[in-house]
Amino acid sequence: MIGLEIKNVNFSYFNGKVLDNISLKVNAGERIGLLGPNGSGKSTLLKLASGILKPKNGDIILGELNLKRLNRKMIARHIAVVPQQVNIPFAFSVEEVVALGRTPFLNPLTEESAADKKIMDEAMAMAGVVNTRNRKFDELSGGERQKVVIAMALAQQPELLLLDEPTVHLDINHQVQVLETVRNLNINNGITIIAAMHDLNLAAAYFNRLILLNQGKIVSDGEPAAVLTSDNIDRVYGTRVRIEVNPLTRVPRVDIMTYSQ
Repeated sequence: MIGLEIKNVNFSYFNGKVLDNISLKVNAGERIGLLGPNGSGKSTLLKLASGILKPKNGDIILGELNLKRLNRKMIARHIAVVPQQVNIPFAFSVEEVVALGRTPFLNPLTEESAADKKIMDEAMAMAGVVNTRNRKFDELSGGERQKVVIAMALAQQPELLLLDEPTVHLDINHQVQVLETVRNLNINNGITIIAAMHDLNLAAAYFNRLILLNQGKIVSDGEPAAVLTSDNIDRVYGTRVRIEVNPLTRVPRVDIMTYSQ
């Protein structure tokens, strides 16, 4: 297992600063949900943590290695990313899509070995997509495709898995399936998880540490009950809510306060 430390990181796009002096430490084996409104910096933080983007200043340390000193292939041997959407331009089968996860370990034009195929089989089993291995990726439902993309990421044998809103556009059944898969990977396989989440209640149910971002800064960091307070949500989202404790899961439940006319 491996941890990640972000030290005094700033990042700007052409239209302004997105992250403002962010520092946080992710211990090996943690399961973290990133929260915040659109434009708060969640996706950018994940791209920096994966080495896709480079910080304007500051450092990102993976274990004892500075990402600035690692090339993309070396980073991909430790960190896997599940983006919001993956476009596969050809009629690839599920197995062929999962095989793309072995790319960081193969030389150009080299086929997968028996050991690679065993890793792919294990990845498909962990993600629950073995039964779809021969189906075409573009014929699957949204939830099935998301689990295949997770299997592709697992084929990299990552120590750190980053997910950018993994439940976006999914119905509640597939949302639960995907998040159960993610939680099991963390508990049973020790993979460190950081996921940007849109749904506050799902984040509270599936992640034991939450980080709330707003305007490129960390507003709150801790257990769900400490982060999901009515004051924090009003301050960040501008929405009045009532916080209760879910009687089944014993985690906070966010209810939006509405008024009838």
